[in-house]
Amino acid sequence: MNNKVEKTFFELSGIRRRLILLLFLAGFLTLIFRAFYLQSLDKKFLQSKGNATSTRVISLYADRGKITDRNGDILAISSPVESVWVNPPNVKITKDQKLELENILKLSANEVDQKLLNNKKEFIYLKRQISPEDARRLQALKIPGIFFQKEFKRFYPAADITANLVGFTNLDNIGQEGIELSQNKFLSGKLGSKKVIKDRAGKIVDDLQEVKLPQDGHDIKLSIDARIQYLTYRELAKSIEIHKAKAGSAIVLDAKTGEVLAMANLPSYNPNNFREGGGPSRNRAVTDVFEPGSTIKPFTVSSALDAGILNPSSLVEISSGLMKIGSATIHDAHADGSKPFMTVSEVIAKSSNVGAARIGLMQTPKSLWSTLNKVGFGMQTSAGFPGEASGRLRDYKNWGKVDQATISFGHGINLTLLQLAQSYTVFANDGEMKPVTLFKKDEIPMGTKVFTKQTARTMVEMMEQVVEEGTGGNAKIIGYRVAGKTGTAEKIGANGAYEKNKNIGSFVGLAPVSNPRIIMAVMIDEPSIGSHYGGAVAAPVFSSVMADVMKILKIPQDIKTQNKVLPQNNKNIKETI
Repeated sequence: MNNKVEKTFFELSGIRRRLILLLFLAGFLTLIFRAFYLQSLDKKFLQSKGNATSTRVISLYADRGKITDRNGDILAISSPVESVWVNPPNVKITKDQKLELENILKLSANEVDQKLLNNKKEFIYLKRQISPEDARRLQALKIPGIFFQKEFKRFYPAADITANLVGFTNLDNIGQEGIELSQNKFLSGKLGSKKVIKDRAGKIVDDLQEVKLPQDGHDIKLSIDARIQYLTYRELAKSIEIHKAKAGSAIVLDAKTGEVLAMANLPSYNPNNFREGGGPSRNRAVTDVFEPGSTIKPFTVSSALDAGILNPSSLVEISSGLMKIGSATIHDAHADGSKPFMTVSEVIAKSSNVGAARIGLMQTPKSLWSTLNKVGFGMQTSAGFPGEASGRLRDYKNWGKVDQATISFGHGINLTLLQLAQSYTVFANDGEMKPVTLFKKDEIPMGTKVFTKQTARTMVEMMEQVVEEGTGGNAKIIGYRVAGKTGTAEKIGANGAYEKNKNIGSFVGLAPVSNPRIIMAVMIDEPSIGSHYGGAVAAPVFSSVMADVMKILKIPQDIKTQNKVLPQNNKNIKETI
């Protein structure tokens, strides 16, 4: 009996051993098959999961190109900074560390709490673009879960003096205004990238070899001369302060190349810290339009001279300063009631609205419109500045007699200061208008022929008398012959009507007359103290700036020896509107 039991036991034990062996073998084969499947058939899935938790592609920032003036002086440059970011779930910070962090980053306790307690995100910026020194202080605290990212911050050495022209970038170094915006692609360059391995805390533990190097942006050299820009801004600010004006703009052009040597605007802002106060202000010289008033008269008269309708000594009826066209009345603000006629030269020097209207009406609407169109009114310049206005010059087919008469002395037409400055290159280049540019040029560009050489030179002589004997006496420069034209116009309100107590005073001139090298246009918006005439508020800015420009550029003097157009002395004549 006992032998049978022992035999059965050993037989069962053998079967059991084989069964267990088979089970182990099956499990082992299953593991081998699973490993083969994961490493071969389902390889991409595992790699994606592994990469998602350990491999990251990080950007390598390109250095934004510099913006300089024509002489290489820096107007905009990028400096290295650090941005601080956190992975909230991984942040471990003591009370003392938190206080120190708030102090370094200048953040409130509430701001820090809101970001650190946001456990739904793995990436939150604590502060963008802090100084390298602050970054080092923060790194010394060794707070887990806080990381640093190298970036670049834009810096503008000239601050508010060039802000309206150069513009600014946002936190991501993308141009938002001015040259920074219009040339953003050229300045930006291209981002680079590289793959890195990060641990669970977000720290980089290894660099992989797949690296795409960043391409730095290109530098840009503007036509601006920083010295002249500063002078222009300073003198413009003085006039605005003296006359308590709303705003003002001024442009200095190289008469031969069309290069903008200065473009100043007020009000302005500091692009280095505008987020803390102030804020962007537009470049009024190219975005705002205004009625130019009497600064248009040289074109009206030149058009008639070029057509052979008149000559400088021709007499024009001024009807003692009053002229009626239907129900409309045109008048000269300070008419000489005893004088029914003026010469063409006197119309310019004394800025007679009636005289200019008479001369305008002597021409066909198409002829006068064609002249104004050829000098660029009603269309954008070639400067390419973002937000540039085209102005308004209505089609001559829609002109009535009153329209033609008022346009002849600068009413019923509007333009930008840049357009006005460009138009006067016609007189500085023997009748050829030059394209304007904000970038440095090495060659003199081809222009557009508008007037004959004789007409242009005759008009320059007439405009010289504006300064010597007429309304522009405040534009004189010691040692130099100056030609120019004053302008004053009432502003148009929201209802389309002229506002009598709101005026724009302007002056456009060139020097030296013997060989015009520089053109300057000045506009003062709503002067409220003292005179509002262009000869009083804008011409002095021209004189102060141009006197120094002549010295800076070493332009030879050409002291005037005799009057060429008007022998009369009319120094006390005021500008008309």
